[in-house]
Amino acid sequence: MAKNRKLGRPTDQRRAMLRAMTTYLLENGQIKTTYARAKEVAPVAEKMITLAKKNDLAAYRQALSYLTKEDVANKLFHEIGPKYADRNGGYTRVLKMGPRRGDAAELAIIQLV
Repeated sequence: MAKNRKLGRPTDQRRAMLRAMTTYLLENGQIKTTYARAKEVAPVAEKMITLAKKNDLAAYRQALSYLTKEDVANKLFHEIGPKYADRNGGYTRVLKMGPRRGDAAELAIIQLV
């Protein structure tokens, strides 16, 4: 397994942030964040969509244990999963936007394809 970015946070905060960002991405279809965070969220979101494609109770409960909102899990299994049923991976796209004005951090948009 590849070494993950620490994103300047302790493990529990980093895990909570990734959960929240993944939930928000699946809820809204796209989010604007830093490039490093976007690169970390992408594989997690891909795993959630892969779970949704299985469409069984065990997979639903696994997704529910990670996502922070139950209605997002419902949307994932009833709308997003079937939409990507014939696609083998590559459900997200990370687009660079340029530097942020305040601290020049590289910004990116991560979106569902």
